[in-house]
Amino acid sequence: MRFILYTSVALAVPLIGLAQPFAALNAQEKLSFHVKYSFNPLALAGVAAYAGILQEADAPTEWGQGAQGYGKRFASTLAYSGLHSALAFGLDTALHQDPRYFRSTNTGFWRRTGHALRGTILTRTDKGAETLATWRIGSAYGAAYLSNQWYPGRLNTVGLGFAQGTLQLGWDLAGNLGAEFWPDIKRKVFRRK
Repeated sequence: MRFILYTSVALAVPLIGLAQPFAALNAQEKLSFHVKYSFNPLALAGVAAYAGILQEADAPTEWGQGAQGYGKRFASTLAYSGLHSALAFGLDTALHQDPRYFRSTNTGFWRRTGHALRGTILTRTDKGAETLATWRIGSAYGAAYLSNQWYPGRLNTVGLGFAQGTLQLGWDLAGNLGAEFWPDIKRKVFRRK
């Protein structure tokens, strides 16, 4: 399999950022945010499921099958998730950027979808201003390139790292869309507040 895609983080939609009033997070709160995002039960279930998908696809083939092959795939996916969070925490703390997603105050599907897209590319600073989401972009591509170091040489390519980083940003957008619309869906479908 040419492209190995990391989706475990995306399976854990970041519901942590729903309907929050703006108040800057300190470093400890940012660390807690990233740990919860990467290692909550849903994220760990996603890691296990994705390792199972890779096991079924025998990707990479060099890791073999059986419990040992699955263990390598599980550890690799979990390590990627941890690496991604560590980079995100380091960048958002050092650059004074807020890792949370803030729901739109607008109405209408397209405006809210645009807000979710904008929230993937831009972020708030600790002072409430808006800036390029360097923490998100840097952690997506940084984790992709660094995690490829433990893959077989044929998979450790610049192209694959770029594809994986871009895919991570796509999953981040999907997470933002989930955070934007899930409360409304839950309220309408399940008649909950």
